[in-house]
Amino acid sequence: MWQNGQFSLSGSAESALHVHQGMVPQGIIPMVIETSPRGERAFDIYSLLLRERIIFLGTPIMDQVANTIIAQLLYLEREDPDRGINVYINSPGGSITAGLAIYDTMQMISPEVSTVCVGIAASMATVLLSGGAKGKRYCLPNSTVHMHQAQSGTQGAASDIQIAAREITRLQDLLRGILCDNTGQPMENIVRDSDRDNYLTPKQAVAYGLVDEILGETKAEESTEEKSTEEASSEPAE
Repeated sequence: MWQNGQFSLSGSAESALHVHQGMVPQGIIPMVIETSPRGERAFDIYSLLLRERIIFLGTPIMDQVANTIIAQLLYLEREDPDRGINVYINSPGGSITAGLAIYDTMQMISPEVSTVCVGIAASMATVLLSGGAKGKRYCLPNSTVHMHQAQSGTQGAASDIQIAAREITRLQDLLRGILCDNTGQPMENIVRDSDRDNYLTPKQAVAYGLVDEILGETKAEESTEEKSTEEASSEPAE
């Protein structure tokens, strides 16, 4: 859900080279052992992916998560400004301001950023998905893309609620403008299609302009065809 306002997480700051792990129990993060002439080194899986210029956004988008993703993007630009970056997204969305911080950084840095939806890209995560380099925005065959209105859970005095309402309207117009630019859809379509929860299949997301291609689609179709053939051959002849 898109939410206006700030989120805070307890605990110490994460290293810029590590993905935010606040939503993932430490015990289930795989460790990878690399052997070299200099000996063995252990890496958590996210740090190893980062070395390959892969960033994984697999949590709700909050301030600390955004700060870590931004740090990773800036680090990879420093390492090689001419080599692309791959961002895999499996996120229900989250804070608009945190998401926009990631989005602006993706647009600012020199490397082209490829985005891949695995599982689901919902709400603010859909904006990030659409913000990848044109021609390099992808979905996996069984993923889901979701759009809806910006939302706010503001409570308090009537005057404060009015102020919050103006701000959430401003942010909603900003997000709609971004989606309009990234998809090529006219504004009236964006307004209509994000008025309520709107779930898109990968093919619908491609047709809408949120992504450019479905990765692994051929393999998925071949697997389905093989299964259908096997089922047909196993049926008794009449």
